[in-house]
Amino acid sequence: MKTIDVIGIGNALVDQEFEVTDDFLQKHNLKKGMMELIDEDAQNTLIAELSELGELKKQCGGGSAANSLVAFAQFGGNAYYCCKVADDEAGMFYRQDLEQVGIETSLKNQQNPGITGRCLVMVTPDAERTMRTHLGITADLSTTEIDDHAIAAANYLYIEGYLITSDIARGAIQHAKKVARENDTKLVMTCSDPAMVKFFRDGIDEILDGGVDLMFCNREEAELLTGKEDPQAALSVLLDKADTVAITLGKDGAIIANKERQVHIPGVPVKAIDTNGAGDMFAGAMLYGLTQGMSLENAGRLASHAAAELVTEFGARLDKARQQQLIERVMNAETA
Repeated sequence: MKTIDVIGIGNALVDQEFEVTDDFLQKHNLKKGMMELIDEDAQNTLIAELSELGELKKQCGGGSAANSLVAFAQFGGNAYYCCKVADDEAGMFYRQDLEQVGIETSLKNQQNPGITGRCLVMVTPDAERTMRTHLGITADLSTTEIDDHAIAAANYLYIEGYLITSDIARGAIQHAKKVARENDTKLVMTCSDPAMVKFFRDGIDEILDGGVDLMFCNREEAELLTGKEDPQAALSVLLDKADTVAITLGKDGAIIANKERQVHIPGVPVKAIDTNGAGDMFAGAMLYGLTQGMSLENAGRLASHAAAELVTEFGARLDKARQQQLIERVMNAETA
């Protein structure tokens, strides 16, 4: 009996977002558009520098999979999240933040000393986001935080690519995959960031070992995974690893395919000011569409519109009411 639409496994991070210039990135030797892991001292130093630039633009409970599940839940889906936070102020904020959007988590029975992870998101005028992350206690995500019963009760298990930087978390992924396969729970993975493919390729291959039901990646990640510059050529290679593949193409939309058919999802023209979380939103919206019985085209259209709406403002989330309006607008346009 499946009682959960999607269960996710990922890093629990409090996202803090700042506006910066390209000069700021160059001054601090920050490679634009990439996520890098740093230690607590380096992050505190960077926060001090960022605070001199101006106010914190936005703060919310994040992490790649969490962002997708928030989008999924706000559309109306039933979501559960396996993660790890510390018993500190940030950890309390994280618990309450996800509870407020209706996501049940594995945090209810946790009491962990340490520091909750935090991700600094720096957005340049071209809407590109550069991230520096201190994982804190989420680096120790293990099988202890994995809820086997919830995985068995879910239709989809959604695995975040960022987890592969931790050997302990990689073990937790393998355990979760085993439980999912034993209980007919579909496997979904997202690469999360080009840096994961570039520097932790073995971990990505571990997730994909044995195949997955659905895979999300962007154009750059697809190229790094396959060595193919053309997304169409990359798609053909990736379909050997996943039953269905969605490659996002930024303003050009996305291509989604399984072994029977392929659809091109048009981009939605908008003025982007912040691309943080766009891929996560796409995945969350598409998963919602699929769990509601939508076709690949309709689920992809909803995902494309949701991602386009997201990049017009700061932060990795949309207001719940706006998401509900999106469903009505996209579906009405489809039937018109």
